[in-house]
Amino acid sequence: MAITRLTDFITVATSKWTYGDSAFKYEGEVNQDHDTIYPLMIMTPPTSRMPDIYEGWEHYNVEMEFYNTYQTAAQNAVTLQLRWDNLQDLALEWLDNVLIEYSGGVIPNVSTSSPTPTQVYIDKESLQIERIKNNKNDKLCRITMRFDMRMFTRCFTPKSVYPNTISDLVVWLRADSNVNFDIPTKKVSTWGDSSGNNNSISQGAAGRKPFRYSYSPSSPIEPSGDYLDKTRITFPKPSTGLQPQYHFLSDNNSPISGNDFTIFIVANCIEATVHRPIYSYTDTGNGVTIKIGQGSADKFLSLVTDETGKSITTIVSTTNIESDNIFVTTLESDNLSVQHNNNSKVTNTTPGFNATALFNTQTFSIGGAPGFAEGFWPEFDTPEILVYNKALSTSETNQVLDYLNNKYKIY
Repeated sequence: MAITRLTDFITVATSKWTYGDSAFKYEGEVNQDHDTIYPLMIMTPPTSRMPDIYEGWEHYNVEMEFYNTYQTAAQNAVTLQLRWDNLQDLALEWLDNVLIEYSGGVIPNVSTSSPTPTQVYIDKESLQIERIKNNKNDKLCRITMRFDMRMFTRCFTPKSVYPNTISDLVVWLRADSNVNFDIPTKKVSTWGDSSGNNNSISQGAAGRKPFRYSYSPSSPIEPSGDYLDKTRITFPKPSTGLQPQYHFLSDNNSPISGNDFTIFIVANCIEATVHRPIYSYTDTGNGVTIKIGQGSADKFLSLVTDETGKSITTIVSTTNIESDNIFVTTLESDNLSVQHNNNSKVTNTTPGFNATALFNTQTFSIGGAPGFAEGFWPEFDTPEILVYNKALSTSETNQVLDYLNNKYKIY
């Protein structure tokens, strides 16, 4: 089911206004910048209500302001009523294009066409138009258009699936919850486990603590300001040192008790030239490892090794590893699969691979494996990581993917 949010509507609304400038702000902010291209469209922040939260409709009280100049020269050239008429024509043309966008396009023949179900429509008898002249310091003429708009939105239902409603969730790391960090420096000391199994991760060394960013315009790995609005933990590349400087270690041993597991990682990675693990488990005594993370040249790589030295490596290619992606790694017996977003799984097999009960004797790490050389430092940020102590079914995997994608709007 599609989810229409206010952000989605603003994107469509501004794209359909092609006559001058547009903005989403309060009416009182108009005329503060004197380089505005008129005619100007302003959408003021709306209120909304959900009369029946289970039906999936949200009702917005929309108020649009349309402005055009009407200084002395304009007043001498054209009558005020004609100026209003022209501005109203543009406003109604804009509204028509918005509604066409949400109804699946222009319908040439209703009797022979099968249009896409409408996601947005205006409540009947709700459209009001108000005309104002000599508005603001620039002596603008203005039309205010008010209407109630229904948008197909998130439908609340008791059947919603969250990660902890699926059995065997053993680690749930969420950047928006259970994080202890220093507010001025944003350095994180502890990232709490939301699964209820107390598999938290922490970092005591000040110089190795990752960062927590929330609605920030930039971060150490996104200095240009191209940053998303979801809270995330950031692991920048250290400038010096021989160990992975920014990483967490689990407070307890890895909770993967058998040969099978499923690990979800939501991450935005900096391009790597070598494998840089995000999630790592290493038992140096018997050689058992799990390494999941960045590959090279827009690739994501998962690798597991058993105590006999047998290993499985599975790699998936991405269109852009520097955007937010969801990666799902599943080990089931001697099959290791990786799924990128909602694409098909890529699976590799090593017959005879067997690491039964050998993934729970050591701690695990997030952000690099201690002891790796400089080339293995990962640079990434992540809002959420999930670990299941079993191989999830296709249905269960899709349920978790739906949860993550609904939250982070990735695909």
